[in-house]
Amino acid sequence: MSAFFNTLPGAVAQGMIWGIMAMGVYISYKILDIADLTVDGSICTGACVCAVMVVGGAPVWLAMLVAVLAGALAGVLTGLLHTALGIPSILAGILTQLILYSVNLAILGGKSMVSLAGNREDLLLSMSNNPSAILVGTISVALLIVVLWLFFYTEVGLTLKSTGDNPDMSRAQGVNVKLNKVIGLAIANALVAFAGALLAQYKGSANINDGRGAIVIGLAAIFIGLSVSLKIKPNFVVSLIGVVGGGIVYYIIYSIVILMGLKTDYLKMLSAIIVVLFLAVPYLKGEYFTKRKPIPLPGEHDAGGDGHA
Repeated sequence: MSAFFNTLPGAVAQGMIWGIMAMGVYISYKILDIADLTVDGSICTGACVCAVMVVGGAPVWLAMLVAVLAGALAGVLTGLLHTALGIPSILAGILTQLILYSVNLAILGGKSMVSLAGNREDLLLSMSNNPSAILVGTISVALLIVVLWLFFYTEVGLTLKSTGDNPDMSRAQGVNVKLNKVIGLAIANALVAFAGALLAQYKGSANINDGRGAIVIGLAAIFIGLSVSLKIKPNFVVSLIGVVGGGIVYYIIYSIVILMGLKTDYLKMLSAIIVVLFLAVPYLKGEYFTKRKPIPLPGEHDAGGDGHA
C-alpha cells in the first residue's frame, strides 16, 4: 500500500499532462466528429520542438509557444488533406502522422532522443518534484478550460460545434464547413503539442517514440471521464474536467497494474483493453441488461384492454 501512495503523485502529474492531450482529442473526436490519428505524431512534435529549443538556450515559454504552433500546423495539414484533397479523415491523420515521424526525427537532429537533464532549473515542471508538477498541471488545465470555454461560445466556436453536430445543416446555413474542420483540427493538435511540451519537461527528454499509442490513451481518458461527468452535469466545462480526470484515473490504474508486476511489454495492450471496456460496457448494458417495453404485435392492445380488435 505504501508503494502505491508513493507512486500516486507521479500518476496524478502524468495524468494531468495526458488529460490535456485528451482535451485535444475530445475536440476532434467529440466536437468535430473526426477520428484524428494525427495526435500520435503531433504530441511528439510538441515534445521534440520544446526539448530542442530549450537545449539550444531558448526560454521555456518561447519553446512551448513554438511547439504549440508546430502542433497547429500539423492539424492544418491533416485538415487540408481531408478537405482540399478529399482524403478520408482517418487516413489523412495517418498520413500526417507518418510525415511527422520524419519531421520529428529531423527536429531531433537524426537522434532518437534529446535529453533535458542539464536544463532542469529552467523547466516548468519535472518528475523530481511532483507536487510542483501537479500545481503547474492544475494551473495549465484551469487556464485552458477557461480559454476553450470562452472560445467555443463565440460565433466561430459555435459554428465549429454545429459543423460536428450537423455538417449538412451548417453548410445550408452558409457555414464554411471545410474551413471549420481545418480550424478545429489545428486547435486540437495545438493542445496535443502543448501536452507534448509539458511531457518532455516532466520526463527530462524527448523521444521519437513518445507519441506511440497516444490516441488510445486519449480515448481512454475521454471515455473514463465522460462516463462519470455526464452523470453530473452534461455541459462543455464539466466534460473537459471529466476528460482530465479520466487521464488521472487512467494513470492511477496504470500505476496499480505496474505495481502488480505486469510486464511493460503488455502496457499498450492494457490501454486498448481499458478503451474496449469503457466502450463495450454501456453498449452491453443497453443491449442485454436494460429492460425494454415489448413492441405490441398487430392486433394487440395494451394490458387492461378488452383484447378485441
